[in-house]
Amino acid sequence: MSYKNNRTLSPELIKKYNRRIWKVLIAGIVFFAIFIVMISFGVFGEIPSFRAIEHPKSNEATEVISEEGKVLGTYFVKNRSNVNYTEISPNVVNALIATEDIRYRSHSGIDFRRTFTIFLYAIIGKKQGGSTITQQLALNLFSEEGRAKNFAKRIIQKFQEWVIAIKLERNYTKEEIITMYLNTVDFGNNAFGIKSAARVYFNTTPDKLTVPQAAVLIGLQKGITRYSPTKNPERALDRRNTVMALMVKEGYITKDEFAGEKEKPLNLNFNAATTNDGIAPYFRAVLKSEVKKLLEERSINKADGTPYDLDRDGLKIYTTINYDMQVYAEEAQKEYMKVLQQQFSNSWKGRNPFKGMDALIDQGIKRSDRYKALKLEGKSDDEIKQDFNTPSKLTIFTWKGNIDTLMKPIDSVKYYKLLLRNAMMAMDPKTGDIKAWVGGINYEHFKYDQVKVGTRQVGSTAKPFTYAVAIENGYSPCLTVPNEPVTISNPGSPDWTPRNSGTPLPGSITLQKALAYSQNYIAAYLMKQVGPTAVVNEIKKMGITSDVPAVPSICLGTFDSSIYDMVGAYGVFANKGAWTKPNYIVKIEDKNGVVLYESKPIIKVAMNEEVAYVMTRMLRGVISGGTGSRLSYKYKITTPIGGKTGTTQNNSDGWFMAISPDLVAGVWTGCEDRAFHFTSTSYGEGANSALPIFAGFMKRVYANPALKISKNDFEPPANGVSIVYDCNQYQQQEQGTSELDKKLGF
Repeated sequence: MSYKNNRTLSPELIKKYNRRIWKVLIAGIVFFAIFIVMISFGVFGEIPSFRAIEHPKSNEATEVISEEGKVLGTYFVKNRSNVNYTEISPNVVNALIATEDIRYRSHSGIDFRRTFTIFLYAIIGKKQGGSTITQQLALNLFSEEGRAKNFAKRIIQKFQEWVIAIKLERNYTKEEIITMYLNTVDFGNNAFGIKSAARVYFNTTPDKLTVPQAAVLIGLQKGITRYSPTKNPERALDRRNTVMALMVKEGYITKDEFAGEKEKPLNLNFNAATTNDGIAPYFRAVLKSEVKKLLEERSINKADGTPYDLDRDGLKIYTTINYDMQVYAEEAQKEYMKVLQQQFSNSWKGRNPFKGMDALIDQGIKRSDRYKALKLEGKSDDEIKQDFNTPSKLTIFTWKGNIDTLMKPIDSVKYYKLLLRNAMMAMDPKTGDIKAWVGGINYEHFKYDQVKVGTRQVGSTAKPFTYAVAIENGYSPCLTVPNEPVTISNPGSPDWTPRNSGTPLPGSITLQKALAYSQNYIAAYLMKQVGPTAVVNEIKKMGITSDVPAVPSICLGTFDSSIYDMVGAYGVFANKGAWTKPNYIVKIEDKNGVVLYESKPIIKVAMNEEVAYVMTRMLRGVISGGTGSRLSYKYKITTPIGGKTGTTQNNSDGWFMAISPDLVAGVWTGCEDRAFHFTSTSYGEGANSALPIFAGFMKRVYANPALKISKNDFEPPANGVSIVYDCNQYQQQEQGTSELDKKLGF
């Protein structure tokens, strides 16, 4: 007999198993709830409060902004700048959602459907990211170390992300969350946030990013090194196309649009995010130090009483610098200095410029970073000397770019001693707003600013100061004076008799012609008439802050001054006798747009308006038929511009000062040490070493009508000019006076 053994569970046993299952489930839910509560209370690591979520701790770059609103550069630990949602192109938002979180607009911070699929993908051996944009933001804001590598820690971190993500979703709109995400994410190449990334990779702003550009940047989020458009352009191109394909899938772009874009190259316009690169690096360095000083002196601090940190606190510094003019000034310098350096090098061929210069070379060695580093290592003087005489791999600056070479460090010191330096500043004389500032030839190699920090002997650019005092004392530009040596007694010192540079113009000449051709004898004659004290007083009223001794030789420019002060002084001639302090800061805001500081113009009357106008006539004569005439005959700039060239002893310094109704500019050229100089005046004079850079700058400025730089002449005083500056009229008056004297028997 056979039988089948049917074993069934009794109802009591089923109930028993069900109760156990429910207990396990309830216990699991309770345990999970307690676990989440413990995470919320920071048991497994600090969870930020809502206040912290409102004010996340993130280093934010301070922006230096031009007068048109363009970013000149940033000060940063992390190059991060924030934008609002309205300032972000929809292309970026669409690319991000299509790539990272397609249900972003419908979930509440955690996409449980996506989380579940992670396990399914894991079973078949595929990897898929499970974090929503909100969770990624939580990680970016509150985990400085990023994703934990330890599995257990990563599990804890994931649940922490959930808690923070829910807090974010409850308190912010979707637009605010996606904006915060794009402001905090790392795009590589020291670009943190979409604003920095747009500038670094494409030299644009986030609102102008095209579909392909947005796809490149969003594609970077899969791996900022692997898909870097600068380091791995081919991978970056493939990744860009993948992102655009996902945008097609989600309906953000059409198939035709994708087909038209996918074959195009990356078209980067890369601008490295460093303080050395970008435009106006010398200006930005001086500005940083000035802003720190200004905030400290005025006790402008954060709400907690601590001082602002320009590298971390995301200030916005609005400046007077015009972006285009700054670019033009830098281009003009680079264009001509290549030519001038070649002239300089050729002039020394077959000669030894270092003869008797041992002390200067030794000084150059001791100023070098290499010497300081060796000293810190405890090297003896003999060891350092041996190091400087041993060939080493060095990177040196040339006008063709940096060159890696094998060279004795002492030879690099000599090389740099014979490298010409150059600086320039341009300013609106009416407002004092500085429009362009070029402090040196290459900030990476030579960080010393020659616009405001450095001073050099000004040479003949000082002569107009003496002439202005003479005009103020009743001398006419048409007065004829014998062009012959003059001796001036100098109390407490030997009598002073200056030499003329070059061959003096013969006979008697007018003051106008004497200034035009920079005749030393006539400048000395006027100094003898008005005295050095009056000239010093005038120079100081015109804003020169460096030491100017009350000695006769200052009429020939034997004192030192900065370009910054000299441009401000020449602005007096162009601005109807009023000195306006050169200014480069408009205002400073904190990261929330609160104004911390706003500048106000400082204006003082320095000379009579008639005198200033007559000086513009005389300075125009320098350009129309004097030492600055190559501005018109060679460089074809025939607009009403006045100017003055300057050349110091031994052709060590070349200057050119220029005035127009809307712009005043100053250019200086010379070596680091005055002992190194041009061998001939034809090359070393300001007309050759400085004027051409101004010419290159102004040609570019005039070619840009958007700058609205007038080509009109200087306006005469409203009440007319009593000083006779028309020499034909002056001669007629003199002739009439002479005939009257004869009739009266004088």
